[in-house]
Amino acid sequence: MSHPLHLARGGPTSEPGPVRVDPVRAGWSFAGLEIIELPPGGSRLVATGTTELAVLPLAGSATVRCDDFVFSLQGRPDVFSAVSDFVYVPTEAVATITSERGGRFALPSAKATRRLQPAYVPAEQVAIEVRGTGRSTRQVNNFLAPEAFPADRLIAVEVLTPAGNWSSYPPHKHDEDRPGEAVLEEIYYFETARCPTAATGWPKVVGEGFGIQRLYTDDGAIDLTEQVAHGDVVLIPRGYHGPSAAPPGYDLYYLNVLAGPGPSRRMSFQDDPAWHWVREAWAAEPPDPRVPMTGPGGPVVR
Repeated sequence: MSHPLHLARGGPTSEPGPVRVDPVRAGWSFAGLEIIELPPGGSRLVATGTTELAVLPLAGSATVRCDDFVFSLQGRPDVFSAVSDFVYVPTEAVATITSERGGRFALPSAKATRRLQPAYVPAEQVAIEVRGTGRSTRQVNNFLAPEAFPADRLIAVEVLTPAGNWSSYPPHKHDEDRPGEAVLEEIYYFETARCPTAATGWPKVVGEGFGIQRLYTDDGAIDLTEQVAHGDVVLIPRGYHGPSAAPPGYDLYYLNVLAGPGPSRRMSFQDDPAWHWVREAWAAEPPDPRVPMTGPGGPVVR
């Protein structure tokens, strides 16, 4: 039986679509996420109310109409193929998402108090970060990081972990308001893919495989080590989270959605003191040459 903080795709907590997590359902105050799937020619009307959100293509392209703006999202075939453009939709707005060929789209969201303007950000402007070294190397697409886009409360980044590597490592937390740490609710949404194999000619298969996610607290109230599959969600109300591990042969993707009560958007965190030495040891190892895995135009060619 899975942990209550692990929401498997298709379970009773993900109606009416693949994923739907709002603050009430999560048992907190700010962070939310919905994954929608549109058939060819399909559309979805979204009224934001007191929530700000982003429209991020996971697979496919779309047109987003909001206020007097019309934005064309180029999107991507899948999250393992390219970095995507995205649209920011503010509070008190009505947006229509239409996909000519159909697709899957993430709507990360946060309760907000300040209304900004709708905006489009091309993939070429998304900052790509290589984080960690050795088997802890991963790619972070900082599309809605605090320094990348001036949202009110919403923070969102994508992480790509090549087969056999670990992400969210060393374990860290952000559940106390103090110097060097911010209080943030966090959602992990996962996708998986079997790696292509040149020797056999096997293609990449998106949706196949699994990862491992760890979450725990010092007081023992939360102790989760879960196998996560394509489309699964793990909620992080508090505690140390990590690692997120990709098994050999399978690449792992996750979308992090974060929001909290602080007056400023920041991703400050504290490592588990027992594992902080791992970060200090990175200086002795080179980064995994497979990272970065993708860019705005597609896979990185070496």
